[in-house]
Amino acid sequence: MKQLLILPGILFLLAQGTGTARKEPSIEKRPKNIILMVGDGMGLTQITAGLYSNNNTLFLEQFPVTGLIKTHSSRHIVTDSGAGATAFSCGCKTYNGAIGVCKDKKPCPTILEQAEEQGFATGLVSTSSITHATPASFIAHVPDRADMETIATYFLKTDIDLFIGGGMKYFNRRTADQRNLVGELQEKGYVVNDYSEQKLSDLKPSPDKPFAWFSAAEEPEGVNKGRDYLPVAARMAPEFLKKRSEKGFFLMIEGSQIDWASHANNAPNTVREMLDFNAAIGAALQFAEADGETLIVITADHETGGMALEQSRSPDTLDMTFTTKVHTASMVPVFAYGPGAEQFNGVYDNTAIYDKMIALWEFQPKVEKR
Repeated sequence: MKQLLILPGILFLLAQGTGTARKEPSIEKRPKNIILMVGDGMGLTQITAGLYSNNNTLFLEQFPVTGLIKTHSSRHIVTDSGAGATAFSCGCKTYNGAIGVCKDKKPCPTILEQAEEQGFATGLVSTSSITHATPASFIAHVPDRADMETIATYFLKTDIDLFIGGGMKYFNRRTADQRNLVGELQEKGYVVNDYSEQKLSDLKPSPDKPFAWFSAAEEPEGVNKGRDYLPVAARMAPEFLKKRSEKGFFLMIEGSQIDWASHANNAPNTVREMLDFNAAIGAALQFAEADGETLIVITADHETGGMALEQSRSPDTLDMTFTTKVHTASMVPVFAYGPGAEQFNGVYDNTAIYDKMIALWEFQPKVEKR
């Protein structure tokens, strides 16, 4: 295997997140709402595979602004979802496995928390457990992503308006203590439903109360086994949050299992998960087009599997292959639509996603770049 020699000085520069200074374009219009959509493990090849498996079309083609982000973490060129999502949520480089803490393990205020402080409505949607690395990085502050029961307690420490995802057992079948966090959420005023009672598509939550829906006791099933709530949530959540605050809202939606299928080197499931995420993008885009005040930013925390597309024996089909079962260091794309979208073109660090979002909302950064 050929290896790329990375000098210690280069690693130091990567850790600092330094790069060539770029002049940001002037802000044409500020968004009232921001929807950040993260396709976990979604590289250009996963996108391309979805495109060619879907009659050569994806909703991403309707996004007028595109960019690329560098994904390295503070200690490794290849990141994980904790470090990648913390870059998005806090704007700081951190170590792999970190959740809402910078590389010194000190908590960093997230854009969700800042939005909440300013009176915005907030929400999280995921096709993993809601305590998994990506959604957790927007609401919790723990040094180790595996500590999901502690992560769950942070949902009681905020006033998040809506969350949808799996991992119910971390709330009501806890091993570290006897707390029933589902009951505590209900006492706090939340309407809490779960997969055993009603499908999400059968619910019409009232904006008068905050809302939570658990999709699984542990991790949700894949699309190949019938999971279908992501596009439903992408339609429901923006409309719900819009009614929760006149100031606006922040919503993070994650298509988690593109990553899991790519880890497993399962090409058909990777495509299924990519197309499920595409359907969610379509639902969010429909809202944004009608609303006119919503910015959608779509990106990935990293690429997974080193996926490649090769010509098969048939001239109109492709063979999908993988080069690894883990994450890669490839840059990943960014797509933006709506007010402020022009800020997201070019090539930049993953921490700039946070910087650009808070600049559009005129929030002050809470973490010193270091």
